[in-house]
Amino acid sequence: MLECVVNVSEGRDRGRVARIASAAGDHLLDVHVDADHHRSVLTLVGEEAPRAVAAEAVAQLDLRDHAGAHPRIGVVDVVPFVALEGSDADQARTARDEFCRWAGEVLAVPCFRYGPERSLPDVRRGAFRTLAPDCGPPSPHPTAGAIAVGQRPVLVAYNVWLAEPDLALAKRIAVELRSPSVRALGLQVGRHVQVSMNLIDPAVTGPGAATDAVAAHAEVARGELVGLVPRWVLDLEPVERWGPLDLDEDRTIEARLRRSRSRPTP
Repeated sequence: MLECVVNVSEGRDRGRVARIASAAGDHLLDVHVDADHHRSVLTLVGEEAPRAVAAEAVAQLDLRDHAGAHPRIGVVDVVPFVALEGSDADQARTARDEFCRWAGEVLAVPCFRYGPERSLPDVRRGAFRTLAPDCGPPSPHPTAGAIAVGQRPVLVAYNVWLAEPDLALAKRIAVELRSPSVRALGLQVGRHVQVSMNLIDPAVTGPGAATDAVAAHAEVARGELVGLVPRWVLDLEPVERWGPLDLDEDRTIEARLRRSRSRPTP
């Protein structure tokens, strides 16, 4: 089975987010909406749901009207395929490449691949400058921009909010935390600041270790999980820390899959 965690550049109009998410049908496992980032993260399974969601987002959204804390290159900003149990990296890479061709041809949105060839930060830095699109037109779509479509292992998107709104400190902490297992940015989010992280090897650095690393430099207000995690990520953390770390059994991919499979067939 393949997971696909589609990031769309809309986090303020809940009605629009709901319409975009509904395009996935029963293949939708989770929606995380962030008004300050002006971004929503949709956790899906399979290959058809990401296409339906992307088509709806391109129809609904206009990047020219977008302003938010999180960096983005398009209204469908990131489409990563992740191999879960029963599938492998080659299948995820094939799904990525087929989505890339489809979006370029059907949506006329340029796509940049990431994965074994280059990282997502490489795409953000180089898109339309040092990198040409892998699929689709050579220049940005007038309203949809571009899509970064990837193949990656499991990662955990995780934010740690600081007690004091010191953006310069958050940025310094982010630099300190960056490693082969952590990507980090210090961001201003409304009146608050956060260290926003992708824990790209959560077996090495999970939510607890990431929070502790931030707490070594500043007082922490709270942790925030974005989207879902595999159950094994919870198993690496002491149960008594789940609450403060914003972790819960219901926030696992496995729990949402069980719920999805138990829904009655229309």
